[in-house]
Amino acid sequence: MTAAPHEDISAPPLRPFLKWAGGKGRLLARILPHVPASFDNYHEPFLGGGAMFFAVRERMTGTPHLHDLNDILINVWQRVQEDPAALYAALEWYHERDSKDFYYEQRSAEPENRTQQAARFIYLNQTAWNGLWRVNKFGQFNVPWGDRPFRGIDEDTLFRISDALIGATITNMDFRDSLEKPHAGDFVYLDPPYLPISDTSKFYLYTEKRFRAPDLGELAELCHGLTERGVHWVMSNRDTPQVRDLFPGCDIVRFTTRRSVAAQNRRDVEALDSPEALIIGKRA
Repeated sequence: MTAAPHEDISAPPLRPFLKWAGGKGRLLARILPHVPASFDNYHEPFLGGGAMFFAVRERMTGTPHLHDLNDILINVWQRVQEDPAALYAALEWYHERDSKDFYYEQRSAEPENRTQQAARFIYLNQTAWNGLWRVNKFGQFNVPWGDRPFRGIDEDTLFRISDALIGATITNMDFRDSLEKPHAGDFVYLDPPYLPISDTSKFYLYTEKRFRAPDLGELAELCHGLTERGVHWVMSNRDTPQVRDLFPGCDIVRFTTRRSVAAQNRRDVEALDSPEALIIGKRA
């Protein structure tokens, strides 16, 4: 993928502008060696904060196809792509009013304007406790205030990200639909919500629609279909017997990483060892 028209190639590499639970920014060094050095189109059906997109975009010669089931999140990406000036102005409005009381006002607010919706999302993302985006079964954001100031996004960085998204397809789409599109020569990165480790785990509620074991089973079948079509893909997931059983014949790289998670009944954060797996899909 060539540099965007207004991009300064000497500037620091772009990084995610959102903090996203389960984001893979810290694991890029382990994942990138398994990504092709060059490929045509890029597909990511579980976009989140987009750490992988920013890391591999210079390897693609075609078009990025970025999808997520979280329609509020996708709206943010679309606003960055289509009208960064209006979004920057909206973020400044939030910056001028930042406070604990204002946070709780905005947590329950429902802006009608798409730019204001995106700015609200970014504001809550930066000021919520632990940067967590979590909704209840009704789709209502319910994370407490994080006692941190709102930084916003540097104007130059925001416009550089917008330039990087020129020509990208960004849609609110289920993985079942988005994975019909890749063809031979494309690369797909998948980072689905991990299945909960217990019945009381809430960290997977990024939308009001839960990702469950049958969904992972369908995703595995679709991944095998990608391999048959000559599409190279890599998936991140929790290393469990259930996950390994779904991907017979695939290379699986297993390792342990440290994750920060909420401590039960406290607002503290604890570091826990997390068994991780990279499932590597090869071209057929």
